[in-house]
Formats: sequence, structure tokens, C-alpha cells
Amino acid sequence: MLRFDPFRDLDSLTANMLGASSGSDRAPRFMPMDLYKVDDHYVLSADLPGVDPGSIDVDVDRGTLTITAHRTAPGSEGVQWLSSERFAGTYRRQLSLGEGVDPDRISASYDNGVLSVTIPLAERAKPRRVDIARADDKGTRSIEAQST
Repeated sequence: MLRFDPFRDLDSLTANMLGASSGSDRAPRFMPMDLYKVDDHYVLSADLPGVDPGSIDVDVDRGTLTITAHRTAPGSEGVQWLSSERFAGTYRRQLSLGEGVDPDRISASYDNGVLSVTIPLAERAKPRRVDIARADDKGTRSIEAQST
């Protein structure tokens, strides 16, 4: 049974124009990740299965967090591929950090194919309690309120 794909020719033309190659030397497309906030820090979890932990690099430069990792392709000498769907090559993901984080205290760990990066909030960005003063009959100040 033949399937009609109206975009196949367009995809092929685009790949040829951009110099994309086919086969097992394909570059990884993306690094799936989650980003969430817990208390006074953010947590980034990125899926990097099959990546050698020594090839992972987490860099912070001028407000940009860059994660780079490399997965090596298995040797293809004497191998007859029946299917090749797993990407090999270099993964890279960049995130812009806001001014409210403390780049000097960023930490990372790698466990079971998942990279976890902890991004703490800067002290100046944390919510704090602000005293609101009012003069009572003795001239002292006594009212407090919470800022957000």
C-alpha cells in the first residue's frame, strides 16, 4: 500500500538546501525538559538517556544557562541496520536567566539518564517581610505588614 505524503518532497528539498544529512549521523533534535519552582529555587530536569555523564557540561555566562551533552553512536562496522531511530551527537539547550537568580549557587546532578539543575533565587529576589511604622502615643513604631 502506498501512502501519499504531500510534504515529503518539500521536506527533502529543505533538507538538501540546509545541508542536512540522513542516516545514523543525524543530529539530535531537542533535549526534553521540565522547569518548575519549589520554595526558593527553580529546578530544571532534562532527559538525557544514554549520555555519558562526563560529556555533560552546564555553563552560565552573562545570564545564559547552557547545557551541552554528547551521545556517542554505536560502531557501525559490520552492522546491518534494520532501524536507526536513536539520535547520536551533541545536544544543546540554552535558557535566559532572569536577574532574580543567584548564578554562583547553581548546582547540577545526573541520575538514571536525567540531568537535574537547581537554580536558587537571589536573596534580593526572595519575598521578605517589611515593617510598616506608625507613631503611637509614645512615639514608637509598631505595625508590621508582609510584602509580596
